[in-house]
Amino acid sequence: MKTVPLGNTGEKVSTLCLGAMYFGTRQNQAESFQLLDQYFEAGGRFIDTANIYAHWVPGFKGGESETLLGVWMRERNNRGRVFIASKVGFNYQDVPVTLRAEIIEQECNKSLQRLGVETIDLYYAHNDDRYTPLEETLEAFHRLKDAGKIRYVGASNYLAWRLEEAHWLSLTSEWPEYCCVQQRHTYIRRKHGTVFTPQVAANEDLLDYVKNRGITLLAYSALLSGAYTRPDRGFSEQYLGADTDNRLAVLKSVAAETSTSANQVILAWMLQSDPPVLPLIAASTTEQMQENLDALKVKLTPEQMQRLESAGP
Repeated sequence: MKTVPLGNTGEKVSTLCLGAMYFGTRQNQAESFQLLDQYFEAGGRFIDTANIYAHWVPGFKGGESETLLGVWMRERNNRGRVFIASKVGFNYQDVPVTLRAEIIEQECNKSLQRLGVETIDLYYAHNDDRYTPLEETLEAFHRLKDAGKIRYVGASNYLAWRLEEAHWLSLTSEWPEYCCVQQRHTYIRRKHGTVFTPQVAANEDLLDYVKNRGITLLAYSALLSGAYTRPDRGFSEQYLGADTDNRLAVLKSVAAETSTSANQVILAWMLQSDPPVLPLIAASTTEQMQENLDALKVKLTPEQMQRLESAGP
């Protein structure tokens, strides 16, 4: 699997990032290990988790994904060959929604323990906490980096203007900058005026911002839980906009031309965008994982990319 730069860090990461949200909960250890091994054997090295995953699954309390990844890395003896991202900011158990310094540092220590590692490669602010000064949040990340507990910091569910505020605070205070932003992003566009609170969808302002600042954009919910290919999965109301039908028609046409699935075209479209968008992939079966991995073989022509980009009302 190819690698691409992670922002301006000098680090390179796999083009497909594996989302581990339901490993250890909806997927048991054996199923999770099978999917992790399949991704790793395909050359994938970039794995995404969070402290809260997946506390909303009945019978679980959060932290299960990190714990499972820790067991997998120990059993496979591959910690030095994988790039692990985790997150802090949302609530679970008795932890509130916050990016206060005390909680950031407390949760980082808990994540390190669950993962069984000394350092988290990429540590995200999982949400934008408007009630805590950015200075407090960024300085906490700075202390964690100085202590060797994290290497890089990222943001998730942030608007462009908040990223710019953080950029200047980090620059003037010599704190680590957000090198990437992880946002809800897919091929069809959300209807004007709709939101996904507490999730934040990438918009044109953000796409322009990350391109000009050299920040990497990662896309979660890229395939909308199978809505593009499964008749039993519909699109949420936010995606039923004026250009949805036209974009779906172009997507279907390009999939037919390339003898691939709509899902694979979407992943290829993201990776071949300028700048590339790195999709988070998820799978509950080895067949789904292989479909995601095979998207790396899809080569869209400039004409196909132009049609996908320009499709609208």
